[in-house]
Amino acid sequence: MRPVDPRLLDPARRYDGWVSSESAHDVLTRQQNDPTFASVWDELRWRDLVHVSTDETALKEALDGEPITYYCGFDPTAASLHCGNLLQLLTMRRIQLAGHKPLALVGGSTGLIGDPRPTAERTLNTPETVRDWVARLQGQVSRFLSPDGENGVRLVNNLDWTAPLSAIDFLRDIGKYFRVNSMLKKDAVAARLSSDAGISYTEFSYQILQGLDYRELFRQYGCTLQTGGSDQWGNLTSGTELIRRAEGATVHALGTPLITNSDGTKFGKSEGNAIWLDPEMTSPYAFYQFWLNTSDADVIARLRQFTFLSRAEIERLEQAVADEPFRREAQRTLAFEVTAVVHGVEATQAAIDASAALFGNGDLGALDAETLRSAIAELPGSVALPGDADVARALVDTELVKSLGEARRAIDQGGVYVNNARAEDPTVPLSDLALPGGVLVLRRGKKTLAGVTLS
Repeated sequence: MRPVDPRLLDPARRYDGWVSSESAHDVLTRQQNDPTFASVWDELRWRDLVHVSTDETALKEALDGEPITYYCGFDPTAASLHCGNLLQLLTMRRIQLAGHKPLALVGGSTGLIGDPRPTAERTLNTPETVRDWVARLQGQVSRFLSPDGENGVRLVNNLDWTAPLSAIDFLRDIGKYFRVNSMLKKDAVAARLSSDAGISYTEFSYQILQGLDYRELFRQYGCTLQTGGSDQWGNLTSGTELIRRAEGATVHALGTPLITNSDGTKFGKSEGNAIWLDPEMTSPYAFYQFWLNTSDADVIARLRQFTFLSRAEIERLEQAVADEPFRREAQRTLAFEVTAVVHGVEATQAAIDASAALFGNGDLGALDAETLRSAIAELPGSVALPGDADVARALVDTELVKSLGEARRAIDQGGVYVNNARAEDPTVPLSDLALPGGVLVLRRGKKTLAGVTLS
């Protein structure tokens, strides 16, 4: 049995760059000499990362044995990966730290088609757009998986082997192994067949393309495991079946659980917007706040699945949630850990400092302009106003008060703050008070905030 890499469990080494300079042999030797760590399969099970799999006994034996090659695919359907994809990247990382060899596939061809959604056809993106998004996603994937050593990650693009295929070759060499009656039973296909929208032959064929990917990676690199979300199980098994029929070999698939919140809402969205890994699409501040707002009912599961904290530490935080939920230690730990992994410690600390400063527990002027603007953009009631507008008008326009008269009274009573300084004159122009970047933070009382950006 091969234990997992201690870096999965050692807090002191969580952020020393995701890259290891050790060879796979060195890692395996060190692991085998340390009996205190669980096997990678047990670790995946404990972290609730196995929802469905092919033969569990055989897969556990494979993961606990000599290094295998495995892959996970990411389709470029947007300019960035999101929180749902992050679960796959971290699962890949855990398996890589156990000494196995990752292939990270970004789908230059499957991205041109689109994985069938349960409701309606996807809008087809141009080849130029898909090509740009492939490059972006490859850059993101590379940040989570080490390129060094004998088990360094290899990036692959399925356009490399699908583009040269003619339609006749595709039908004769690949299509003949697929049975339409089985394809119709796939969840996404069945849902679409029952809908008014139906399903095009283009999207119906997606599972064949994904099966082809697995066969090609099996042939080129000896890949014997594909990981992905359990909602992709039909696509994952299309590859295992193709390899069984065409190659006479048995390979594995592992489906992680589909993450949902305890209240039934979809995980990975905030106010209807996806939480992206690209800092230009979701700022580190907004990213941190998303994880910080995790409910008590969900936070321990998120700590298991999305962090590399030890079992002992997560169990301690679980007890803290039960004993002192008002301290929100588990949420603060989760937000720090995940944001640091995605955006780095420095950006994470800036997000924490911004959050504290907004509520008067830090110096707003010490924050960099980008972090400050990102933080203000997340405040409810934030508005854009001209620089000659005064404080009283800003209070009304941000709906902190209902009228100019109420604004003046609130200021006279000492209950209004601009950039954490008590406001004394309702007629002062906003331009005289603005922070770098032309922004202001208004606060009424201790906790009611709004932001202003000078137009």
